[in-house]
Amino acid sequence: METQDEAELCFPQINTSCKKHSRPQSESMLIYILLSFISLLTVILNLLVIVSISHFRQLHTPTNLIILSLAVSDFLVGLFVMPFQILLTEPCWFLGDLVCVLFYFSPFITVCASVINMVLISVDRYVAICDPLRYSTKITQRRVKIYVLLSWSYSVFYSFMFLYDNLKQPGRYNSCFGECVINIIGAVDVVLGFVIPISTIVILYLRVFVVAVSQARAMRSHITAVKLQSSVTVTVKKSELKAARTLGVVVSVFIVCYCPSYCVSLSGYDLMMGSSTNLFVVFLVFLNSCLNPVIYAFFYPWFRKSVKLIVTLEILQSHSCEACVL
Repeated sequence: METQDEAELCFPQINTSCKKHSRPQSESMLIYILLSFISLLTVILNLLVIVSISHFRQLHTPTNLIILSLAVSDFLVGLFVMPFQILLTEPCWFLGDLVCVLFYFSPFITVCASVINMVLISVDRYVAICDPLRYSTKITQRRVKIYVLLSWSYSVFYSFMFLYDNLKQPGRYNSCFGECVINIIGAVDVVLGFVIPISTIVILYLRVFVVAVSQARAMRSHITAVKLQSSVTVTVKKSELKAARTLGVVVSVFIVCYCPSYCVSLSGYDLMMGSSTNLFVVFLVFLNSCLNPVIYAFFYPWFRKSVKLIVTLEILQSHSCEACVL
């Protein structure tokens, strides 16, 4: 009996060691394969978005710069966060307490950056729809670059602030040897990292929706009296409305995927570790990073054209950056 108990421990030679999961091997293998597939797909799809927006000059717009920043955060999730999460599907952590805390920096930074990028997208669409005449002067590429840089800087600071207590004494919150658990102020994290940003996003998009509906009605009522100049104006408005709808889908999917994780965090339940419930919640968060480029593929013709040029290696030709993808 003693030998069997020791075999169930992560470190059989240490009595305070954590116990291994009694999860069937087939279930564990399915989890590994699923997470590995999502990780690979997330890296590939978001890399296509990054290359498309970075390479083709027609895509160098303020809105696309924010989408590029979002794609970078999703790319990092697939490249760094997901592979480490595979290690956390089991309770045995063999890399030490300090590495455990450092590991959590990646998801904290990328999640925070994603939230801020969603807010920037909402602000961008709000100005484009509600104040179109001053959009080009308010939302410039230079300003967007500064906002994106500030958002990533804040994400790093935010992550360090919430993990500082764990860095001072790594492993202090572990209940047994070989566990990887951190402690954060759940309520503060939910308010600063979710409630305030999501409330801002929802309020801005409600305003965008109201203005968009009024504009659509106005266009329908005056469609017979449209002149050439007005026709151009209508076309621009329709393109802006389409962009607002597409990014609205991105924001909606983001909220659906992230809500469960913050609800669990607010309840005080340990995330990123342990039960099937936690695994499902974390899976939803990671799935969001994979879904964003899929949404672009369905709604953005420029993304499909860019991917075709990349896959066929036409991107390697001289002056390919000048190609028409819009």
